[in-house]
Amino acid sequence: MAITFPFAAIVGQDEMTLAIQVVAVDPSVGGVLVLGDRGTGKSTAVRALADLLPPIQVVKGCPYQCDPQQPASACPYCATNRLVNRSATPLAALSAARSAAGNQKKPPKPAVERCAVKVVDLPLGATEDRIVGALDLEKALSQGVKEFLPGLLAQAHRGFLYIDEVNLLDDHLVDLLIDVAASGENLVEREGLSIRHPARFVLVGSGNPEEGELRPQLLDRFGLSVQVRTPQDIALRVEVIKRRDAFDKDPVAYKAQWQDESDKLQKRIVKARKGLGAVEVPDALLILCARLCQQLGTDGLRAELTLLRATRALAALQGAKVVKTEHLQTIAPLALRHRLRRNPLDDTDSGERVNRALQDVLKA
Repeated sequence: MAITFPFAAIVGQDEMTLAIQVVAVDPSVGGVLVLGDRGTGKSTAVRALADLLPPIQVVKGCPYQCDPQQPASACPYCATNRLVNRSATPLAALSAARSAAGNQKKPPKPAVERCAVKVVDLPLGATEDRIVGALDLEKALSQGVKEFLPGLLAQAHRGFLYIDEVNLLDDHLVDLLIDVAASGENLVEREGLSIRHPARFVLVGSGNPEEGELRPQLLDRFGLSVQVRTPQDIALRVEVIKRRDAFDKDPVAYKAQWQDESDKLQKRIVKARKGLGAVEVPDALLILCARLCQQLGTDGLRAELTLLRATRALAALQGAKVVKTEHLQTIAPLALRHRLRRNPLDDTDSGERVNRALQDVLKA
């Protein structure tokens, strides 16, 4: 496995690293889209995401990394091993089922193992079979067995799916990802197979907007959007060069050098996750979120939900018990800049438009 650059050693891209930490605290925020100049550390930061994620418990042997406490009902492995009950109970038979519940055996406790949260790369040239899964041709030809070979979506379940150059992704793959991201399940029907398996993941994308734009349907699936630019401060540029050169010379030693900082960062993420449920979001702040989205003309209510989750995650990350206006001011450009309708008469940066609208709402 390739050694990734330490996340704690990344400098010069504070907005990008903050967005990634927020999503690490609360994956329900909806993922991160990182757009900007080439060579600004977009891929480096995303691939270093694994440094922030504590290990998770999974059902041993399950190719979909199901949660032992609550195996997915759509998981064929857990259903085959009777760890979940996939049969639906008819409404008319509900009372009978309840009376017989005492005589039914509980599903056996699954064997458990710990593994790292996966950050799965989706290559730009990947085929649909590689992404969704297909018939295992090797077993079919050698053993005559018809068996499903899980794809990248299965590997990314309970983890992160990273797409570099996401704006260059083929349209039919974009449609596929939108369907799976919305349902949390992947349905494969081909070569005589009909398989449904869980596929809940956090979508992370990066790209250069000069090379093409994202379809609005996919753009809306990202919770946060970050714009990165080439740093202009000479001292900062020199520091970035020195750190990258030191890593390239000896990746193992450099990773070890930053291990303490990486551990501190991971503990901070774990602490924020545990305290997330206790963070209070006042109604006054929700009203601010709604007014801001209304003034900017965002479609639907996904923007407000993203603001709620992201500001709460940021507050937990900073150890705050209540979400404050300062948290909204930090998160609003990240959550809303990619949801704005284009105004041909206003060439202002989208993040600046969000900040300007937020100031107007706060003064009202």
